[in-house]
Amino acid sequence: MEYLLCWRRCATSLLKRSCSQTRQLSAALHSAAGSAGDPGLGGQRPLSVRIVEVGPRDGLQNEPQAVPTAVKVELIRRLAGAGLRTIEAASFVSAKWVPQMADGAAVLAALPRDAGVRYPVLVPNMRGLRGAIDAGAEEVAVFGAASEAFSRRNINCSIEESFARFQPVVEAAREAGLRVRGYVSCVCGCPYEGPVRPSAVAAVARRLHKLGCYEISLGDTIGVGTPGVVRAMLEAVQREVPASALAIHCHDTYGQALANILTALQMGVRVVDASVAGLGGCPYARGASGNVATEDVVYMLHGLNVETGVELSALVDAGQYICDKLNRANMSKVAQAMLAKRQAEVAAAEEK
Repeated sequence: MEYLLCWRRCATSLLKRSCSQTRQLSAALHSAAGSAGDPGLGGQRPLSVRIVEVGPRDGLQNEPQAVPTAVKVELIRRLAGAGLRTIEAASFVSAKWVPQMADGAAVLAALPRDAGVRYPVLVPNMRGLRGAIDAGAEEVAVFGAASEAFSRRNINCSIEESFARFQPVVEAAREAGLRVRGYVSCVCGCPYEGPVRPSAVAAVARRLHKLGCYEISLGDTIGVGTPGVVRAMLEAVQREVPASALAIHCHDTYGQALANILTALQMGVRVVDASVAGLGGCPYARGASGNVATEDVVYMLHGLNVETGVELSALVDAGQYICDKLNRANMSKVAQAMLAKRQAEVAAAEEK
């Protein structure tokens, strides 16, 4: 009996401490928003974060089996229905190298053009840009790396050569009235070079921003970053690019993604890339696990009273839809918990 009472007192104490720490963390985020200069986000008003859903592109590109166009379109439709307003829909790259993305034009053609929903696509070169424009794309993304070795393995050229490719693509896209986003891979570490210097990340981010990319997504491609590494990287990058033009893109290989995202939010970043059900990986980064699960990010943000515009239950349904179609496990911890709870509730109801 004494043991039970002691256990209850300890549990109560830990719960109170956890709630207190959550309130302090939420307050710190709102304070960071004010100090970062975000208009109207200080004080009592909830902080808002925009989520860029990358599952239909970055998530599916690494799947070993072919994913029918109709399944991709239905996934995107469900994601939009859950409240996501930026959904990376396709990639106009060589079908020889990334066969999963061969149907980019067909995917875009089948998507409903709902007001307020953007469907950016990835383009590696002028040929890809022309294909994207012909397919009706309104926003494109270019991608580079902070690591020389990764750049050569991923896009078969040096960092300097990659910018020679990007410049005409970005210029032509903007002349055509398209918004351009930039990706920087390996911002925390490289599978070939090891740790990546923050100054190298900052240099690439600065050049992409100067080229005309409205937003730079900083990707921990192999998921080796920790909050300390992310903080040092962002400090260097923010000396060159304002926080308002940055996004964070984390893979969860070492289970650090949510902590790294929280660090970025505390430093003023207000855009987070994520992939429903934790889909993804990188075909050129052996051992890298999927992107951080969108469900897990949304759950964390809502727990901090951060607005996302996303309805979590509908998001979980979308994630399970694609996992069923792929016959693979759902990698989102939140989805696993919520689906298990649903099953338990159904079983309990049937027993009555």
